[in-house]
Amino acid sequence: MTAYRPLPAEFYRRDTLHLVPEILGKVLVRKVCGKALAGRIVEVEAYIGDDPASHAARGMTMRNKVMFEDGGVSYVYFTYGMHFCFNIVTEKKGFPAALLVRALEPLCGIEDMKKRRGTDNLHNLTNGPAKLCQAMGIDRELNGEKLTGGRLFIADDGYAVDVKAIGRSTRIGIRVGREAKWRFFLKGSEFLSRL
Repeated sequence: MTAYRPLPAEFYRRDTLHLVPEILGKVLVRKVCGKALAGRIVEVEAYIGDDPASHAARGMTMRNKVMFEDGGVSYVYFTYGMHFCFNIVTEKKGFPAALLVRALEPLCGIEDMKKRRGTDNLHNLTNGPAKLCQAMGIDRELNGEKLTGGRLFIADDGYAVDVKAIGRSTRIGIRVGREAKWRFFLKGSEFLSRL
């Protein structure tokens, strides 16, 4: 198994859209019950400042206050009364911004992911924001978790992403703010979420 090393907090405290090409291809690692579950980030969506599609568009609330923290923590929220979604908080304290991780390519702990998801279909394990949270055991307990080591973090395993391999489109499943092309993905990945 690869020895994954967490990225430093400073990595996240930059302009969100400039961070995207560096987040794609990185590895999301979840340590649980003495095991590591890991997947390569292949799809994200940006939510920045007063973006009308952002949870922070109307200011700080108990639900979204983590988005106003310094970059480098997780924002995990519950949606539709049944699913968790994982976001990477970016930029500086006081300015709400985050990247919703929409899909992963499973790398490590795949058998455990299959058990958590109740499927043997590798391509259906982590190809959606709720699916990847279920597969990796990410829930509200990890809301506000520092991504610099411990139970949940992002690592660089040396995988290089050519900027020409990054696709861009409008975001999925939102009613307002649809015109912003803030969904980014690795072209040709077999693990992207379903449109």
